[in-house]
Amino acid sequence: MATKANLVIDQGTTFSVELDLSDDTGDVLNLDGFTANAQMRKWYTSSNSTAFTTSINTNSGQIILTLSANQTNLLTAGRYVYDVELRETSTNAISRVVEGIVTVTPQVTR
Repeated sequence: MATKANLVIDQGTTFSVELDLSDDTGDVLNLDGFTANAQMRKWYTSSNSTAFTTSINTNSGQIILTLSANQTNLLTAGRYVYDVELRETSTNAISRVVEGIVTVTPQVTR
């Protein structure tokens, strides 16, 4: 079952968030041998998506999601849905680890 985490992105700014992953006992997950993918969409059924750039810090059990200022500038202010999936490279097994709502706040200074 995926962890719920809501995000706020300021339109037109560089965005980065670190997601700390741990197991049921609170121990940091060993992410060695995994890759991550993450997307946000206006609705679950939307064909248009924005892909986050993802990186993994295997030592700290973190997945880092980033978007450039140019990418967030292209987002329409409002609510979106997103999720983060891990793929185990040895088995190709995919697990959804985080999901939630993204709120994009409108930019005033342009």
